[in-house]
Amino acid sequence: MIPVLLQLFWLFALLSMLAFGGGAGVMPDIQRAAVDTYHWMTAGEFLDMFAISRAAPGPGSLIVLLIGQKAAGLPGAAVSFVAMFLPSCIAVHFVARFWHRAAHSAWRELVENALAPVAIGLTFASGLALMRATEHGILPHIITIGGAAVFAFTRIGPLYMLGAGAGAMLLAALLP
Repeated sequence: MIPVLLQLFWLFALLSMLAFGGGAGVMPDIQRAAVDTYHWMTAGEFLDMFAISRAAPGPGSLIVLLIGQKAAGLPGAAVSFVAMFLPSCIAVHFVARFWHRAAHSAWRELVENALAPVAIGLTFASGLALMRATEHGILPHIITIGGAAVFAFTRIGPLYMLGAGAGAMLLAALLP
């Protein structure tokens, strides 16, 4: 079990430092590692865990607890949690102190403007990677892409979009 705990720690410690804009940006890497590299779970199990982590209160990156628990029980969940949040929290603490001192610097605004599209791009890449790895068939792809477009360009709440997508899939399953 120690080798799995070390794998969990190094994976999530590294990804925590790369998670610009939140955990969604590294979700494809988490999926690839958990499903393809380490074989801790299947793609379907990952999708189920992803849905649970999104439905539960708190940050979506809490999926690491579920992955760690699946891979190595409660010790795996604890190691995954610490590895995902502690390194980035320590880094944010020190960077924030420096960041506040540079409040009126021209380079600070430039960095903020440069990182915003990076975070958005990583989030869209995450959604695309999850869609390609877990959905099968044209209808789920159409619903996902359509839902993302409606969500991006309107003010419709995410719960309504989830309900509409679920309703469309249910309707498609009932029709011959």
